[in-house]
Amino acid sequence: MAQQTDEQISDGFVVDTEDCEEREQAHRERGTARPITVVGNPVLHKECQDVTEFDDKLAALIDDMFASQRAAEGVGLAANQIGVDLKVFVYDCPDDEGVRHTGVVCNPVLQELPPELRVLDDSNEGCLSVPTAYAALARPDYAEVHGQDPEGNPVKVRGTGYFARCLQHETDHLYGRLYIDRLSKRERKDALKQMAEGTPRYETVPND
Repeated sequence: MAQQTDEQISDGFVVDTEDCEEREQAHRERGTARPITVVGNPVLHKECQDVTEFDDKLAALIDDMFASQRAAEGVGLAANQIGVDLKVFVYDCPDDEGVRHTGVVCNPVLQELPPELRVLDDSNEGCLSVPTAYAALARPDYAEVHGQDPEGNPVKVRGTGYFARCLQHETDHLYGRLYIDRLSKRERKDALKQMAEGTPRYETVPND
């Protein structure tokens, strides 16, 4: 993968809205789609290991993640959702203005927002690892994640609306938290019931 140039960085934040189709397609065509892990799989319920090797193996994993994300028709995917215990997620997600964002973050850390930026959005949320289930979940409508790119360089990503929800959702995954863990007991039970009654449109890993 090519390193980011200075022209690709704005105010310290990665510009992830350019050449989205070409970049996503290149990853996907190099990669192989893998089945998705679902709630109950141990890898989803613990903090993942930090990425320490920024090498060809990581690049191949990222390619597989983009291929898996597209096969499952998702907008974001964390490594543990295909069974890999590493802190990396990919995304190919629109914001509320319809602007497409595509990228990768390794070792993400969600930044604490000052009170003046905490405007909650209680839209519905779903998850490839909780297939066919949806629930309203309040999250800030702005998010900022700091981490590293696939070469190990510092990277900062920010988003609003639906894309902000994606950044928070995927970072949660890498710390062992599913969106249903943020719901009330009744809401969680309802989401799991939706999942039990539905049929995933993509291949999943059966829990033993």
